[in-house]
Amino acid sequence: MRYILTILVVMSFYSGLAQSNERSNVLRFDEYLGFVKKFHPIVKQAELVIDESQAKLMKSRGAFDPKLEVDYSKKKFKNTEYYDKLNGAFKIPTWFGVEVKAAFDDNSGYYLNPESTVPDDGLFSAGVAVPLGQGLWINNRMAALKQAKLYKEQAKLDRDLYVNNILYEAALVYFNWLQAYKELKLFESILVNAELRYTGISKGVSVGENAEIEATEARIAVNNRKLSLEQSKVKLMKAALELSNYLWLENNIPVELQPDMIPDVNSEAIVDATFNLNQLQTQDAILEAHPKMRSLSYKLEGLEVSRRLKANKLLPKIKAEYNFLNESYDDVQAFNTDNYKGGLTVSFPLFLRKERGDLKLAKLKQQDAEFEIDATRVQLQNKITALKQELESYTIQNEITVEMVSDYEQMLQAEERKFQLGESSLFLINSRESKLIEGQLKAISLQNKFFSVKAKLFNSLAVNPEL
Repeated sequence: MRYILTILVVMSFYSGLAQSNERSNVLRFDEYLGFVKKFHPIVKQAELVIDESQAKLMKSRGAFDPKLEVDYSKKKFKNTEYYDKLNGAFKIPTWFGVEVKAAFDDNSGYYLNPESTVPDDGLFSAGVAVPLGQGLWINNRMAALKQAKLYKEQAKLDRDLYVNNILYEAALVYFNWLQAYKELKLFESILVNAELRYTGISKGVSVGENAEIEATEARIAVNNRKLSLEQSKVKLMKAALELSNYLWLENNIPVELQPDMIPDVNSEAIVDATFNLNQLQTQDAILEAHPKMRSLSYKLEGLEVSRRLKANKLLPKIKAEYNFLNESYDDVQAFNTDNYKGGLTVSFPLFLRKERGDLKLAKLKQQDAEFEIDATRVQLQNKITALKQELESYTIQNEITVEMVSDYEQMLQAEERKFQLGESSLFLINSRESKLIEGQLKAISLQNKFFSVKAKLFNSLAVNPEL
């Protein structure tokens, strides 16, 4: 009887986790992250950052759009036409602050200002307005467009960071689900062992081979295993519900994880391939290509544009304008230097307190960004180094744990053989089995931590995998 019981216990214990792999409804880690990256609302929300940057770029380019202006006014009082004025202009802003302008004036009236008098068919003009001081090499339009282009590139990197963060959070949830599932299968197999042991001892009691107290002790072990199994079911249910938060379909349709879906118990190779941790470059190359560092670099470039603009504000405002005049728009040769309208405008604040204050603030923002870049580089470097060392430690810990579990199994088998020979007791068998369960749970927990550290390294590197 004891020999048959021992064979059943050993066979059921070793086949517990193997049977779980025979199920077909397996949600693989890479498939799961693929769903998250493609359909999760936060990932779609991250794409809005790109759309926003494109809208801002379009808005800044609008400052260079040609403009058509028409100004018409007329006054008539007591049958007297005071004036009838029509002024139309077509302006084209250019990159370096120069503005090309074509205009048409048609004015008449009894009380018209003499300087507004034009030929009967109107007067055409064509010319340019050039800033000779402030606004020539850089102006508000140029700065806004440059910053919008930089913001667009920065937005792509920020999008990658958002996506990486949501994939990192989703990965941790999957690992918790995997841990809960493995614990459930462990307690299921352990319960089978305890029930088989209790059945065999109960039969031994009926034939006088075992004492009644042994059956009581075996029944206590069964109830303890049942309690642990129920607790593991609750833990798995919570983990599955949390995992469902990351499962979505098109059109923002949430998906609930079905009860028959299980994780892939052999996920280590898939995790490494998905996180792409086996192809790490040198530390310097990692930092140079890191999205966070590149994003801060674009931010610093944008602040440099702002500083240049503020420095340009220290120059005086000098605007020169020259326009050729002609009675006909289609006779280009009639435009000559004898008929013209021009002017020069000069403006310069005496103390420049506002301009100097703005420039100082721009320089302070630059320094702040440089400090942030230096601090972020050191933080990333130390974090990546620490995680690599932690991974190496967990590799060693996993090897030690596997060896410990193997030794616990040998101790349990030896105790069962001694029990067959009447040299041991059920108490010692339960004690050995409890140690084995403890070791198995520690191994499962350690694997979860191992995967979690890989996820942290994936998050620290800000990798955006192709899924």
